[in-house]
Amino acid sequence: MERIRLDFGNLLASRLDGGIDETLLVGVLADRFRAAHAAVEELRGTGVLGFYDLPYSAETVDRVVELADGFGQWFQDIVVLGIGGSSLGAVSLKEALLGPGWNDRSEESRDHFPRLHVVDNPDPVTLSALLDRLQPAQTMFNVVSKSGATAETMAQYLIARGWIEAAVGADKARGHFLFTTDPSAGVLRQIGDAEDIPMLPVPENVGGRFSVLSPVGLLPAAVCGVDPHALLAGAADMVERCATDELTRNPAGVLGTLLHHADTAMGQGIHVLMPYSDRLRPVALWYQQLWAESLGKALTRAGEKAETGPTPLASIGATDQHSLMQLFMEGPRDKVVLFVGVDDVGISMEIPDRHPGIASIAYLGGHTLEELLDAERAASAEALRLRGRPNATLHLPRVDEEALGQLFMLFQIATVYAGALYDVNPLDQPGVELGKRLTYGLMGKEGVERPELAEADPRWVL
Repeated sequence: MERIRLDFGNLLASRLDGGIDETLLVGVLADRFRAAHAAVEELRGTGVLGFYDLPYSAETVDRVVELADGFGQWFQDIVVLGIGGSSLGAVSLKEALLGPGWNDRSEESRDHFPRLHVVDNPDPVTLSALLDRLQPAQTMFNVVSKSGATAETMAQYLIARGWIEAAVGADKARGHFLFTTDPSAGVLRQIGDAEDIPMLPVPENVGGRFSVLSPVGLLPAAVCGVDPHALLAGAADMVERCATDELTRNPAGVLGTLLHHADTAMGQGIHVLMPYSDRLRPVALWYQQLWAESLGKALTRAGEKAETGPTPLASIGATDQHSLMQLFMEGPRDKVVLFVGVDDVGISMEIPDRHPGIASIAYLGGHTLEELLDAERAASAEALRLRGRPNATLHLPRVDEEALGQLFMLFQIATVYAGALYDVNPLDQPGVELGKRLTYGLMGKEGVERPELAEADPRWVL
């Protein structure tokens, strides 16, 4: 297996003016990481970090493959209904491993695998437009909610259920649904048991934003021909690489520790993930949720006031070189940019040498688009370094299952290490609960009091 590589030299003082002193890597930061590693290992021992165990869940993967190769192939279109961690992982796997335009390809070019749609935001325009394009008899809905009480997802489920029943009849509608939910409790489990709807479990100790390598992400990918075993093999390899408590040998340890230090000691609390591949654009959004929801906390583990956490930012190269890069280069020195490059993009497009007499474009002739894209990545990293702006680069050998498995596990482990360093719980999300409760009240959920919203002051409305 070819491993992804983390080049963090542009964070260090030997290469970056104002960078991190290398002696800290074998001194203070090494000691802090060793303590964080021990804390994470202790948590693993309690069983709450279930994402570590996903690469070894053979029985679950076998069930995913069984449903994907059987039930999933009965349909022309698979629609995933989920939000947040229940959708971002599936979108990331779809775009990275199936490639752009999957749903626009012919059946033959898709090897007769279904089209895949992921609907997260409960925007009626989006869902209505999708349903207008689909044939109910040829559509299956994978409803993803661990609790079965996610308002956005369950509202979409109810609409989809009515749409299917109107077309095929109530007695056949159950055959168009698959639930991914809690293994023993919740509304979806209740409905699934009552109506004999196929179900896949989200392990009790795996939260939504850590669930990409569970059936949440594996089923939609496997239905379209992605190899879940290769994904999990890559993830398992990263778990092994991160078993050591020696900082400079642990890639997730380096990532979590140096980004934590950049935030807390150097005022660099905005952490940008900037892949130079359109196929990895959704991965940056997945990372954004993982880093923000896990580390942005008001209280420490001991209940003391913290109001801590970095601000993640999703970007894309080379597009954002023409927008955000100006800010990265000359704006406030409060950012770390993490580039992602791909060694072998799997395709080559040569740039024709058509205008040799026009110097401003003649230099492009004879090169390739992938060469240009990677040159822009390397140039951006060097330009930032020359300006004293910290950055690092993740190199993927290629965009395939093994590399994606490594990448997802790298960020997840780095997140729990960072949680230990910030002394916060990276597994909860109390900051989103108030908004949920207010929504329940506004929508009239039984047992939830309707809130009195602050009235708009006409003086401040234009």
